[in-house]
Amino acid sequence: MTEAKLVVLTAGEAALALDVTGPEPPRVLHWGADPGFGAGDAAQVLDAMGRTSRHQGGSLMPSQGRGSGWFGRPTLAGHRDGRVRPLRFELAEPVAVHGARDGRGGTVHARALDPGAGLALDTELEMTEQGVVRMRHTLTNTAPQPYTVEALACVLPVPAHAAELLDFTGRWARERSPQRAPLRHGVWSRENRRGRTGFDAGLLLTGTEGFGFRHGEVWGVHPAWSGNHVQYAERLADGTTVLGAGELLDAGEIRLAEGEFHRTPWVYFATSGTGLDGISRGFHAMLRARPQHPTTARPVTLNIWEAVYFDHDPERLHAFARTAAEVGVERFVVDDGWFRHRRHDRAGLGDWYVDEKVWPDGLRPLADHVHGLGMQFGLWFEPEMVNPDSDLARAHPDWFLADPERLPYEQRSQHVLDVAHPDAHAYLLERISTLVGEVGIDYVKWDHNRDLADAVHDGRPGVHAQTTAVYRLLDELRARHPGLEIESCSSGGARADLGILERTDRIWGSDNIDPVERQAIQRWTGLLLPYELIGSHVGSSPAHISHRDTTLAFRCATALFGHAGIESDISGWPQEDLAALAAWIDAYKQLRPLLHGGDVVRTDHPDPAAWVHGVVSRDRAHALFAYVQLETSAAENGAPVRLPGLEPGTRYTLRVRPELSSPEPTWPAWARRTAPLTLTGRYLAQVGLAAPGLADRPGHALVVEALAVAPAPQE
Repeated sequence: MTEAKLVVLTAGEAALALDVTGPEPPRVLHWGADPGFGAGDAAQVLDAMGRTSRHQGGSLMPSQGRGSGWFGRPTLAGHRDGRVRPLRFELAEPVAVHGARDGRGGTVHARALDPGAGLALDTELEMTEQGVVRMRHTLTNTAPQPYTVEALACVLPVPAHAAELLDFTGRWARERSPQRAPLRHGVWSRENRRGRTGFDAGLLLTGTEGFGFRHGEVWGVHPAWSGNHVQYAERLADGTTVLGAGELLDAGEIRLAEGEFHRTPWVYFATSGTGLDGISRGFHAMLRARPQHPTTARPVTLNIWEAVYFDHDPERLHAFARTAAEVGVERFVVDDGWFRHRRHDRAGLGDWYVDEKVWPDGLRPLADHVHGLGMQFGLWFEPEMVNPDSDLARAHPDWFLADPERLPYEQRSQHVLDVAHPDAHAYLLERISTLVGEVGIDYVKWDHNRDLADAVHDGRPGVHAQTTAVYRLLDELRARHPGLEIESCSSGGARADLGILERTDRIWGSDNIDPVERQAIQRWTGLLLPYELIGSHVGSSPAHISHRDTTLAFRCATALFGHAGIESDISGWPQEDLAALAAWIDAYKQLRPLLHGGDVVRTDHPDPAAWVHGVVSRDRAHALFAYVQLETSAAENGAPVRLPGLEPGTRYTLRVRPELSSPEPTWPAWARRTAPLTLTGRYLAQVGLAAPGLADRPGHALVVEALAVAPAPQE
């Protein structure tokens, strides 16, 4: 009898138990909250969880073979010019395990072979110290005949008591809008074929019935990939349920010669026993632990786009930079319109040379002026796109990512540039790198404003090649300029994934800066990403996209919870507004360590017209909360405001931050007390505070700071 072998990875509140007895690839017996696996009881655990079953519902590579009973979506599919062989992977060597001890996660590597099918499969699985699991497969063709990969995904099982799904839809200017549904038998699949991550991308989640921000068990999956991808949940008739994700491949896109391999992107899985906030805690902590995560304070960023659009004038922008520095801006970004032929959005893309007619002395004088004012200098590019009306397109029509005889439709008067074309890749690297050095660029806003339709590279589907080529271009640019920071922008927030964030320093949350819309966009983008990675700016009133009028206080309170900045022509603002903006910037600078290092918390507030969210420091000594009125309340008086995440036995002094809040007449009585209010974290989480008088005043916010003063008296 084969000796039972159990591998258990634990970290944070999560545990992953794997049956590695073989001969089949490892099988997941448990993924979820840590049940306290005991040392030495592997055989009993395996028996309790059904190791004698041939069913492969928990396999890392399930297949129909050997009577396993797996008839779900294949994780691996492919053929050799239309001929197939059923898969029979077996472990080629003992599963390698490293670092699985002391609740700090660990890594697992399993190598499986199927000589009859001519395939080798390497599976890497890691549980990070924060309890997030990531997985990827590498498939190698070991036979002389070419092998076409049709699908290769990563899956993990979830328990039978998962009952609901949460995922996102979205469009331009309204990214990541949540939608919930029961988890039924069958497949719920989100498939993205737009060639970029998409406005609806993020996490696919399942959880116990009624799960919320602060309660319920939740499991989630996210593919770290910026091209076509799939995320799915599947519940079979036998009750087996899996979450899966991977790259979505077109026909013939990946064709392996003998010895060649295809590697999936990393797919990330997270679980929480304390609701959605627990999912965020794991992802945020994991991202902050990365070696490439930004370590400097996130500078207040002013982008000139909504201030001037294409109307670039050196003298005006020099004056604009002076105003920006006076209110405390730390990074000044010149957006679209600086390069040749770019007086509107229908020409010039691809001609990455400074327009001599607009900038006769080049951009260096403005960059030097900005640096002299103590600010960083940033510049906008859209390297992956080309206007047909451009010198580049006229010289190199063969550089389009397209069938030259069947060009796709123009979107935004653009075509896609084939970055995987060696000459196009070399041109982009030379142009951007040269400008970074010559102009003195500290920051690149890297935009991407159209879908990849009918993407063809060298006669084959081209999204995979394009995505890996863009990654390579970003990597090479960062290697040449180690201090350069890059923002990922894609029609706003259409490329917000952990693949692009391996190579960039933040994402632009949305082109929509209307603070009412931004409250929702930032809430759900922040489920995966911490605030320091989400660009969030104070815009104009009325907002340029929605045309909604809002108060400056509400715009500032919204932009505070992100990587804060400005996107408006503040040179024309009244002095009292500039003073208010400067006070908000000072507060942001003071609060940055908390906002960009603490735990994000969100209350399951009973009034859908108002939201409560905040950030609590890791030591629970400092917190900042926002009560946000989004629409008029059905109730005359707002529901009590509960403040989650504080240490229950610690007393906290509360104060309203006036420079971040709506005017004092809307404050509740407790906020206008002469003496500060001091209450325990338990009271604030369970009972809460009287709501501000905002039930009839949508578009207002109250921002409250909590500071620990002393432990609560013993009862």
